Amino acid sequence: MFPGGDVPRGEEVEYTGDQQYRTTKAELRELERLHNVQYDELRIAAECHRQVRKYMQSYIKPGMLMTDICETLENMNRALVEENGLRAATPRCETHTLLCCMRAREAGIAFPTGCSINHVAAHWTPNSGDKTVLQHGDVCKIDFGTHVNGRIIDSAWTVHFDPTFDPLAAAVKEATNTGIAAAGIDARLCDIGAAVQEVMESHEVEIGGKTFPVKHSIGPYQIHAGKSVPIVKGGESTRMEEGELYAIETFGSTGKGYVREDLECSHYMKNFDVGHIPLRLPKAKSLLSFINKNFDTLAFCRRWIDRAGEEKYLLALRNLCDVGIVQPYPPLCDIKGCYTAQYEHTLILKPTGKEILSRGDDY
Repeated sequence: MFPGGDVPRGEEVEYTGDQQYRTTKAELRELERLHNVQYDELRIAAECHRQVRKYMQSYIKPGMLMTDICETLENMNRALVEENGLRAATPRCETHTLLCCMRAREAGIAFPTGCSINHVAAHWTPNSGDKTVLQHGDVCKIDFGTHVNGRIIDSAWTVHFDPTFDPLAAAVKEATNTGIAAAGIDARLCDIGAAVQEVMESHEVEIGGKTFPVKHSIGPYQIHAGKSVPIVKGGESTRMEEGELYAIETFGSTGKGYVREDLECSHYMKNFDVGHIPLRLPKAKSLLSFINKNFDTLAFCRRWIDRAGEEKYLLALRNLCDVGIVQPYPPLCDIKGCYTAQYEHTLILKPTGKEILSRGDDY
């Protein structure tokens, strides 16, 4: 994809205040150079994300089946990340340049495409046979991830066609950018949460002649480093640290701002630290072997199992969930009739500055 090795970078922002010295300190710049291979893996995944979403933003129209939208996105994602040289089983070179160091199964889709609609805030993707159609009055969150060498880029945006929902989308986009601006080495997680909440709750949206305050939704969002940042004030005073990778996402809602698990589950993931658990069902053993081979501990959905030709596996999947080997992630829903929006970016705190890896011209 980048034969010359010149991988596009995200938005690079210098540190300010007490961390301003990091911008020019020679030792830190050298430390950053030593991590360029890892940074470039993230940047390649980010560029694939930008290219996929650029196409999808012109492709998605009202009247389309959600299944068709997801499969189109995922097939393009596979073509860019997996088939365009990133999976070539070539020998590792002496200089460790990125593209010649890719191994089989070291790049791909990071998790199922989320395309949650209206009051459904997250964790919904159509199962096989689902006939849900995207409507003109829908608010749909497109959330997908790419990875290279297990380094994940997670980014999301909100699709809507009715300008009524412009203020809702704008509120969430501003809140996400506020969280990004506040992030940095030694930044306290609770301060970021307070800043996000203040911005989110300063907005309103009028729907059908009625004004709704925009409420923060979902609660804490997870970060690859293992910490969680609240999107409301009053969270932990833990500080961000150099080298950490964060997915900064916010959700806004015209409903209650609280979610519950509802609807049929489509998202699953093998528990990372689960020990050996004996299985009695032969089909459960077979399905676990399939999951280990194809997904390992990355999230997956039922459509992907169907795509691989597996049949009559639902009882086995339920068994794996019941014994704790696989964790189900049902859709998260606010009250029916409300609308939710989402924006998300992935950033890394490098020694000399933060880089918003997934930033593009679109958002």
